[in-house]
Amino acid sequence: MIKVVVVDDHAVFREGVRALLARVDEIEVVGEAGTTQEAIAIAAEVEPDVILMDLNIPGGGGESATVAVLAERPQTAVLMLTMYTDATHLRGALQAGARGYLVKDAEPDAIVRAIEAVHGGQVIFSPDIGGQVIAASTTEPSQGRAFPALTPREFEILDRLGRGLRNDAIAARMGISMKTVQNNISSILLKLGAVDRAQAVAMAREAGLGLRG
Repeated sequence: MIKVVVVDDHAVFREGVRALLARVDEIEVVGEAGTTQEAIAIAAEVEPDVILMDLNIPGGGGESATVAVLAERPQTAVLMLTMYTDATHLRGALQAGARGYLVKDAEPDAIVRAIEAVHGGQVIFSPDIGGQVIAASTTEPSQGRAFPALTPREFEILDRLGRGLRNDAIAARMGISMKTVQNNISSILLKLGAVDRAQAVAMAREAGLGLRG
């Protein structure tokens, strides 16, 4: 059973999502929230597997809520469900730690599949924002480093990939599991728009990563 919390400031929308997910045997909605503070509180209380998070919620926004929730419960998968389709909002969501980004006009089945995907450790985006995914991964002067869409952990893993380390060596040096390394590499490939590990390594080295011993 996948435990889900729905976060949106519109009660009617939350009710619609709850009704949709009630038809899925493997998913249970265990809580709702309409503000940043409520989202943080309910996540601590019910410990959900997945949070459907709107970006535009009162009290700081979905990005702030995501950062706070993941700081306390990093195993929770946050799936953004929003109207925004631009690279700026996508970049912010990814930096906050979201593992998925869907627009609200997604088909009901797509929402269900996305919940199952992020719960399984995958990273997923709406198919119509592919260009924004690539744009979100480009360097901006204000970000201070290459690939600002990557989380700090993903950036560190990419740097180690650039140094030629294998998954087992990365896991050992970072004190994390092989599964975590694999999940992060999958996320890195998606965020960079890389077709495979070799291309990601090439992109890392071109950006100056992987040059340390």
